Amino acid sequence: MAHEYSIGRMARETGCKVQTIRYYEQIGLLPPAMRTAGNQRVYSQDDRNRLAFIRHSRELGFHLDAIRKLLSLSDDPDHSCDEADVIAKEQLAEVEHRIARLQSLKGELESMIKQCKGGKIKSCRVVEVLSDHSLCHDTDHGQPDTV
Repeated sequence: MAHEYSIGRMARETGCKVQTIRYYEQIGLLPPAMRTAGNQRVYSQDDRNRLAFIRHSRELGFHLDAIRKLLSLSDDPDHSCDEADVIAKEQLAEVEHRIARLQSLKGELESMIKQCKGGKIKSCRVVEVLSDHSLCHDTDHGQPDTV
């Protein structure tokens, strides 16, 4: 092998934990590693590149199923990229939904802080609103995500 990587080196170079690398291998996102005579994992440059792809995809919030599909598509370079575009558009919609929820939460927190007059906890608006969800301006933020 031209470039051989131990699991520790893979972890350092990709910013991925050793346990996560083993997990990705276990669920089939990474192929099973070659083994040394001492039964230690050895990875190739292609494995490292694949792990970097997975890591970057996770940083962008892609779910493991989407990453699995994107990896499958990338394994067939002559395949149309239409499916990859659809997956990316779905991820963008999810990110936009999360941003909207976070903006709602930000507004609610700003309102609670603005309404808090200092003083004693028994009259603290922050504690009052956190204790009674119906006092929120936007009660939708307490509901589970549907995306």
